[in-house]
Amino acid sequence: MSDEPPITLYRLQACPFCERVVRKLDEYGLDYRSRFVEPMHSERDVVKRISGKRSVPAIVDENAGLTMSESGNIVEYLEKTYGGEA
Repeated sequence: MSDEPPITLYRLQACPFCERVVRKLDEYGLDYRSRFVEPMHSERDVVKRISGKRSVPAIVDENAGLTMSESGNIVEYLEKTYGGEA
């Protein structure tokens, strides 16, 4: 078993949409790993490989086998999946 957290958040520094997701992860006390991506949209190949888009934030939740982008969708997913455990 890996010591890595099951959730990986792909994000940009000082991105308000990314910070919205960070606040929700912190609110639920979820262990996650942040991966900061290239600021230049056209160079975000790592995000494109995992989510099919170059937009951030994007998360990978290995517990659920889920990859997702768009902050609103991610926050809704976190609330439905982990909100009851808070």
